[in-house]
Amino acid sequence: MIEYGEFKGNKLIKLKRSEDDTFPFSFGKSKAKLIVEHFDEIKKFAEED
Repeated sequence: MIEYGEFKGNKLIKLKRSEDDTFPFSFGKSKAKLIVEHFDEIKKFAEED
């Protein structure tokens, strides 16, 4: 589940596991760009045993 929000005037994206998730993973554009730049490495890390 994805929501959008704002913090101190900056746009945020919030990733939630469910509607009731009280601690979503949220980040702004700067971190989003960093994630996109390193997506393959992050994916590899997530798929490790």
